[in-house]
Amino acid sequence: MTSTPPAKGMTIPTKIMIGLVLGAAAGIVLNQSRDALDAWLSGILQRDVEIVEPFLRNGIEPVGQIFMRLLFMTVVPLVFASLALGVSQLGGMKHVGQIGLRTLAYFVLTSGIAVVIGLLLVNTIRPGDGFDAQQRDQLIREEAGKLQERKPVSFGVNTFVEMVPRNPIAAMANMEMLGVIVFALLIGVGITHLSDEKKEAMQRLLDAVGDLMVFIIHLAMKLAPYGVFCLILATTTRLGLEVLEKLAWYVGTVLFGLALDMFLVFPLLLIFFGRVNPWWFFVKVRPVIVTAFSTSSSSATLPTSITAAEERLGVPSPIAGFVLPLGATMNMNGTALFEGVTVLFLAQVFGIELTLGQQLIVVVMSVITAIGAAGVPGGSIPLLMMVLAAVHVPPQAIALILGVDRLLDMCRTTLNVTGDLTAAVYIARVESASLAGESRSGSSGSSGS
Repeated sequence: MTSTPPAKGMTIPTKIMIGLVLGAAAGIVLNQSRDALDAWLSGILQRDVEIVEPFLRNGIEPVGQIFMRLLFMTVVPLVFASLALGVSQLGGMKHVGQIGLRTLAYFVLTSGIAVVIGLLLVNTIRPGDGFDAQQRDQLIREEAGKLQERKPVSFGVNTFVEMVPRNPIAAMANMEMLGVIVFALLIGVGITHLSDEKKEAMQRLLDAVGDLMVFIIHLAMKLAPYGVFCLILATTTRLGLEVLEKLAWYVGTVLFGLALDMFLVFPLLLIFFGRVNPWWFFVKVRPVIVTAFSTSSSSATLPTSITAAEERLGVPSPIAGFVLPLGATMNMNGTALFEGVTVLFLAQVFGIELTLGQQLIVVVMSVITAIGAAGVPGGSIPLLMMVLAAVHVPPQAIALILGVDRLLDMCRTTLNVTGDLTAAVYIARVESASLAGESRSGSSGSSGS
């Protein structure tokens, strides 16, 4: 995919960070003064009216939603084109299968480590102990309305059946990403069996689709600082400090776990698996981290991830096009850690002691359900309700943490996306080494004949 010339002046990530800070500050101020503003307007009009909520709903949120929709618009075409092109360039089914197994093994390993870190922390800190029952019931009542469209989902054999889409166009329209990925894999493998002329034509077409999506992404990123400002402003205005104070120990436990994974586990993986300097890596992926944090969406960040992997980390295009779309749907380290901490926290709040066996169930189900979580804001909530039910914690208890979920979603998405990039670096190194080995063995074989 084509690269763009570096921008002059202030970079987009810097502008996004400024938008984040200003939006958060303005949101806190607006939250603290919303009652006074409503009272002032009511006094002028001589009747009870609200000014802050209509301002957010009709003036602020639409800008943020337009920015998010511009990014989501590119997700399905980019995932399909990148994955199909990557598979076709990687070669035959055997080679794709080897890379796929390595990639999936890495995903499961890192997600498992993340859950274990979360469970160790929540068992040590025990943020749910002593949680006031009256505050608990009040928060659940306040947030219960948000659960109406988030019903618990089931996980079983049918989940694997539905991964093969009956209608791939419908799967794309509904953003059923596992179905899109399976279809793209089959198309990519199929391209390798075409004649050279048709194969080259299909690869050119897919590459062109990818370039078109990158063009739209660059347009969207020009709006990013303003979109991020509006998204954060609306979130912090509604959230305020009261809910955060009530759930401070829980939030702190999740953030501490995410930080340990990001700044301890990932550097070790980068050193021993990727054979790269962690500092160099984090400097190179800074734009991706900022985008993931501000959008709370692995899918929306995917275009930026692919561009950064190819242009900043030097990951070959076929590897980036194969690993990162898979990662955006299947590699959810932060989500797995969040689910593990949340299940045990809510069990503690309700005075339910989970045995070691039940906690092992939480580990396994957190890893599995994180793979099935949608790469969109709040996409893990329905799956988390299923995990709660499996260990006999009331699923409706999830309402307790919905008030702070947006903040935690931003942070866990950052970990998810960073984990995808560490996987791409690792797979690129392993594949480069294996190709070099094949080249040497081929040379020695030809010289001996």
